[in-house]
Amino acid sequence: MSKLSPRQRKVTRLHRISHVLDKAIPIPGTKGRIGLDPILGLIPGGGDTIAGALSAYIIIESARMGLNRKVIGQMVANVVLDSLVGSVPVVGDVFDVTWKANVRNIELLEHHLNYTPENKKVNRFFLIGLSIVLILIVIGFTFLTLALVTWVWKILTANS
Repeated sequence: MSKLSPRQRKVTRLHRISHVLDKAIPIPGTKGRIGLDPILGLIPGGGDTIAGALSAYIIIESARMGLNRKVIGQMVANVVLDSLVGSVPVVGDVFDVTWKANVRNIELLEHHLNYTPENKKVNRFFLIGLSIVLILIVIGFTFLTLALVTWVWKILTANS
């Protein structure tokens, strides 16, 4: 039987998701690690959508635990930067290996939970608005990635 509180179990689950996305696989011969995020990013559109949805889940769950809006804003900015650069084929995947937005967000979560009461009330309208914004970000960057891939494909095949 687990002696962890519901909040601690949630943080542990989010930590696992972050680890899988950003640090699950050791790079042989180095101290570096990568996760599924850059690997999923190799699948145009779909891979970034899956990774973006999981990143959004981490942020929404962090907000549900009562993190203040400034910290949530930092978490969103980390994911937006990751998604923006990540939408550029190949360059984005290299960036994903080093930026690790999800690890950064879990570090923010763990640091700021020390200052957040366990039973803090969360504004439902804020959560709904945050969810809508994150969904739009994920969908927007999916379309941006597909548009970039289509544009590059047209350039490469224009003289064929």
